[in-house]
Amino acid sequence: MSTTHDDTTHDDVTAGLDAALPPGEVGDTELAAADRTGVAVVSADHADPAGEWPRSGAFGYGLSTGRARVAAHAELAEEMLLSRRLRELTPVRDSYTALRAVRGADRVVDPVSLVLPAGTTYDPDRPRWWLPTTRWRTGEEVLVPAEFAAAYPVDLAWQPADERLVTVITNGCGAGDTVERAVGHALGELLQRDGNATAFRALDRGVVIDTDGVTDPDTRRLLDHLADAGITVVPKLASTAFGVTDLHVVGHDTDPADAPHPISVTACGEAAHPDREVALQKALLEFCAARVRKLVAHADLDTVRPLFDARYWDRELAHPLPPQERRAFTAMADWTARGAAELRDLLAPTVLAARETVAFTDLPHTPGLEEPGALLDDLLARLDGFDVLTVVADAGSAVAAKVLVPGLEVETMSYGRIGARGVERLLERGSDLVGLGDPPRPGAEPVALTAEGRERLGGPAWLDRATVARAVGDLYPLYREPTRHALARVAAGEAPDLR
Repeated sequence: MSTTHDDTTHDDVTAGLDAALPPGEVGDTELAAADRTGVAVVSADHADPAGEWPRSGAFGYGLSTGRARVAAHAELAEEMLLSRRLRELTPVRDSYTALRAVRGADRVVDPVSLVLPAGTTYDPDRPRWWLPTTRWRTGEEVLVPAEFAAAYPVDLAWQPADERLVTVITNGCGAGDTVERAVGHALGELLQRDGNATAFRALDRGVVIDTDGVTDPDTRRLLDHLADAGITVVPKLASTAFGVTDLHVVGHDTDPADAPHPISVTACGEAAHPDREVALQKALLEFCAARVRKLVAHADLDTVRPLFDARYWDRELAHPLPPQERRAFTAMADWTARGAAELRDLLAPTVLAARETVAFTDLPHTPGLEEPGALLDDLLARLDGFDVLTVVADAGSAVAAKVLVPGLEVETMSYGRIGARGVERLLERGSDLVGLGDPPRPGAEPVALTAEGRERLGGPAWLDRATVARAVGDLYPLYREPTRHALARVAAGEAPDLR
């Protein structure tokens, strides 16, 4: 096959991303043959024989293999560059009260503004570890609790785990060939997670998008192909906050026996973008890729081993499994023991439910944001009034960023994190998960609110975490998953470290 100019450009970008990685061996594998969607899916991975850097793996997807390779290697760079950058930052240990007195109120973030789990007892006078971020709009240094600046717990091995106010998560990470692309990517993810924190998975509102008005030819062709291939696609709206289309795509094999693996039925793709066409295409591609990703990550070794060459397995098996979240591990083990029809029935009342329909053409639409700088400027304008804090890892040929926007919300149903905006949205829906005033019953916990949040709600509020746990129930693997091959390696005899 001849190499087109487009292929060459993608190869150059991939090479630049790899050149920025720490020392080690990098490989990738094309996985589209594992399913029948026609979407390119690539797995990329990094291994450091010296053991200085943790094992890292990533998935990318696209309308061509070249685009999927760029996406996979960008995700790899996102993890590795941020890990290296975290090691370069100098931690500060002191209390919030003391740091405010020395540095000023605008140079230290109030942890409550970063949205804490309901029931958190936060003492502003207790010393803790902080890391520096950069205020994007001004360049000022601003301290945040270390666990918010990191993307992975392994990057904070020096911090006592019991000091952390939240579980370390990757939300707000982005990567690319420029800082504008990386930060714009990260902001898009923050808006996506904020919009769907209380509007999908266990809390899916059942708002199905009628795609008759889709005009992008690639998206139109893919929708038609999936229908012909016997894959039922269900695009759903989460939010239009900030004038952004925040949606997710779920679906299932029309005949459960056609699923590439039962766990593929639980695939989901998410996106948020000012241009509804871009949002839908991204979420649709991610849904297709997730069908393969879930198979690769959680199927048994006999199923997965033939998809990769021997060098991949040498890299993978040379590293011990990282610690696993016990609940995520045991819940996914239960899921992988079920059949496709059983899993589809499990998702039917919520994830696959259809309660109302919205026209695609009624969703927010701001075209012309193809350039990374234009998209970044647009998102920053939509977030006027919100602080934007960044940790940027710029390696020249590749850039990664972790971005924080105090006030945006995430992980309500998995970790109980919620603030005033989340309470307000659930109250508007008439949800029994939240209420105003003091907690009325066992299982309900007070929401940690800033002064502005209390004023917005008119006083204190609570989240019933016991009811949240019941609502999530068997759907927990939609929120947190074990690392790739963890189930298979444990089934093959490796001892897990469950926490």
